Amino acid sequence: MNAMATPPISHRLAEAAVALFDENGYDETTVDDIAARAGASRSTFFRHYRSKEDAIFPDHDTLLAAVDARLRASTADTAIVAVTDAVRLVLAHYVQDAEVSLRRYRLVGRVPALRDREIASVARYQRLFREFIGTWLADSPDAGLRAELMAASVVAAHNQVLRGWLRAGGTYDPSGPLDHALGYVIATFRHLERPQDGENQVVVATFDRSASPQAVMEAIQAHLQQRPV
Repeated sequence: MNAMATPPISHRLAEAAVALFDENGYDETTVDDIAARAGASRSTFFRHYRSKEDAIFPDHDTLLAAVDARLRASTADTAIVAVTDAVRLVLAHYVQDAEVSLRRYRLVGRVPALRDREIASVARYQRLFREFIGTWLADSPDAGLRAELMAASVVAAHNQVLRGWLRAGGTYDPSGPLDHALGYVIATFRHLERPQDGENQVVVATFDRSASPQAVMEAIQAHLQQRPV
C-alpha cells in the first residue's frame, strides 16, 4: 500500500493561511502564525510568498503560465478553442481544491486588502487574453477595441460561473454552466471575426417606409447580383 504523498510546503502554507484567516481574522494572523501552523519556519514562508496576501492566491503565476502556453499553442484557425480551453483551465484550478476556494471566497468578501489583490489577479488574466486576441485579430479594423471587448467577455463569463458555484458552496459541477456561458462568448467571437474576401459580408440597406416588400426584395437581389464572384 502506497503512502499518501505529502503536499508541497507552498500548498501547506496556503492552506494554513486560509484556515487561520478564517478562524482568527486576517489582521490578527501573522506570518509567524502561518508558518507555525504549516510546520515551517518564517524564512521558509518568505521563500515561497512575499506577504501573507500572496499566500491566499497561490500558484497564480503557474496557472497564468499554463494559460499562456495553451494560447500560444494555437493558430488563427484554433484561436477560439484555445481561449475556451484556457478558461476551463482557470475554473478547474478553483474546483480542484474546493474547500480552500470556498474559504478564500468568504475571506475576500470580508477583507478589502484581499479584494484588491483579487482584482489585480483578474486584471492579469484579462490582459493575457487581450494580448492573445489582439495578435489573432492582427491588422483588422478596431482590433484593439475588439480584443478588449472579447477579453472582457471571456473573463466575465468565467467569473459569473465561478461566483455562482462559490455562492452555492461548491455543491455541483460547474463545467456545464461554464460551457453554456462560453457559448455566448463564442457567438460574440464568431460575430466579430474578420470575414474572408467575398464571404459572410453584411449588407446594410435603407428604404423609405412606404416602399413595398416586393421593391425591397428586388433592390436587395439586384445588389447581391452585382457582388464579385
